[in-house]
Parts: sequence; C-alpha cells; structure tokens
Amino acid sequence: MPAGSAPAQGKKPRSQHLGLIRYLVIRFLLIIPTMFILISMVFFLMRITGDPISAALGGRLPPEQLADRIHAAGYDRPVLIQYFDYLGNILRGDFGTTLSDNRPVTEILAQYGTATLELVIYALIVAFIIGVPFGMIAAYKRDRLSDAFLRLFAILCYATPVFFAGLLLKLIFSVWLGWFPVSGRTDYLAELSGLRNPTGLYLLDALRAGNMTIALDVLKHAVLPAIALGLLIGGVFLRLVRTNLIGTLGSDFVEAGRSRGVSEYRLVTKHAYKPALIPIVTVMGLQIALTLGGAILTETTFGWKGLGFMLAEYLTARDFVAVQGIVMLIAVIVALTNFLVDVIAALIDPRVRY
Repeated sequence: MPAGSAPAQGKKPRSQHLGLIRYLVIRFLLIIPTMFILISMVFFLMRITGDPISAALGGRLPPEQLADRIHAAGYDRPVLIQYFDYLGNILRGDFGTTLSDNRPVTEILAQYGTATLELVIYALIVAFIIGVPFGMIAAYKRDRLSDAFLRLFAILCYATPVFFAGLLLKLIFSVWLGWFPVSGRTDYLAELSGLRNPTGLYLLDALRAGNMTIALDVLKHAVLPAIALGLLIGGVFLRLVRTNLIGTLGSDFVEAGRSRGVSEYRLVTKHAYKPALIPIVTVMGLQIALTLGGAILTETTFGWKGLGFMLAEYLTARDFVAVQGIVMLIAVIVALTNFLVDVIAALIDPRVRY
C-alpha cells in the first residue's frame, strides 16, 4: 500500500509546478492583446480631431506649407493604412518623431522615463512607510479614537487631489518655512550631466560619483513630490492593511495563539501582519497605475521633468506623436508590473488557483 501510494504523492508537486508555469505563461501572453487594444484606442482617439500636423501646427503655417507637411508625413492617406503603418513601425522600435521639437520619441522616453521611475520609487517608499505601520496600529487599536483618526487620515490621503496636496506642501515647507526647494530635481544638473554613462536616476548617479552633497540635494528636491504622490496610495495601503489585519486577527491560528497566552502585540507584529500584506501585493499593479496617473499632476506641480511633465507639455502643444509614445510606454510599465504582481501573488498566496 505505501509503495503504491508513493508515485501518486510524487505527481502532485509536479502537477502544481506545471500548473504554475501554465498560469504564468497565460498571464504573460495576455499582455499582448492588452497592449494592442490600448495602442489602437490611443491611435484612433487621437485621430478623431484630425491629423497630428494640423493639430500641432495649424494656424502657424501657410495652408500650402501645411498641406505639404501633411502629405510628406503621409497623414492624408486613409486612417487604416496609417494605423497599420504605425503598428509596423512600433514592431521595428520606431515610435516616430515629435512634431513640436523634432526629436525621436525614443529619446524622449529614455531621457524622461528615468525621472518618473525615480519619483515612483520614492512615492512607493513613502506609501509603505505610511500605510503598513499605521494600518497595523489602526487594526490593533480597533474602534478606538486612534483608529478613527487614522481612518479619517486615510480617507483624506486618497481623496485629496495630488496637485492640491502638492501646492499645500510647497506653500508650507518651501515658501513659508524654506526647508525644501520649490521645484526641480536638483541644483547640480550640470555636474550630473557631465558624469560618464549617467543613468538618469540622479540619486544613483550622485552615489556613483561619491558626491554626498549632490545626493543630499537630490533627496531634498524629492521629499515634497514623493510625499504628495505617496500620500495618494499610502491611504489605500493603510485601509487595506487595517481591514485585512482585523480579519486575520479573527482567524483560527491567531485564536490558538491567544489561547496559549501570546500577547496581542506579538500576534499583530509577528503572526497576523504577514498574511494581511498579501492583498497589498495583489493590488500593487493597480496602485502603480494610480501612481503613474498621479505622477502627471505631481511632476507638473513641482516642475519635476519626467514623463508626466512632458506628457502635459506635448498635450498642450497637441503633439500627438509624442503623446502616443508616452502613453504606450506607461501602458507597458503598468502591464509588466501587473504581470510581476501576478507572479509574486502566485508564489506567496496559496489562495491563487492555477
């Protein structure tokens, strides 16, 4: 009997591994139709108002020159032909050239994408600092005055517009107190630009150069934008941690710990909080999308020249080619982040079924 049951027991882990691989492959392949639908939507929505050249340069050029440019760029052809040409160019890695400043879109993405990445990293750090410990405190102090205060704080965090929070922070800490710079990423741009093979991540570049003065200046410029954007998702994290930790504290294994005399503080900090963090991982992809959306307003408010700042500039200039490229990169980031979140959730959460 034991000898006959051994093969059956050995097959289960293998089938689980195959199921996990199949699940992850399917999730990865779903990125392709997602990107295709989004690119198509952006392309046709941009074309509703006409061709990009007329939108960007109309009224600034004589009609003859405008018509010549439209013909040279191929925007007088049928929209479907333009659409398939655009898809073909994307597959070759050609995202076009901006209409307002005649720069390759790939250059724009490479130059300003690192700035947005740096801001998002700072904001996520702030969000976890706010959300996880305060959420644990709110769950531990459930239905007390401190819990009510933290729940109200969480609501204010994700209900306050990012630009308003940014302006308020600038008014208090930059204008009135003078503790932090009003805008920009650093006062040492020339020094960072002169480094060999700069990454575009200013803090990393300053640390690579061993210049702590520049590193501290970069951090000073990052504090207010990171707080303004981090509060947006920090409030969401706080509510999620509180709600899920309260549910975990009522589970059987926690009750068993209580019966053995384990203190409530130890139950919260050592046993219950890890399962409560799993839902945060599963919604991380959505929060990254929310963060990137908030980055547009944050970068504009603080003059932080990243993709959000440039997207606002190109929208004002009605430069559809640049807007399409930036939106597509943001979509790729969100799609890949969601895939990574699915991978992490499948590995750590036994409730995921594949």
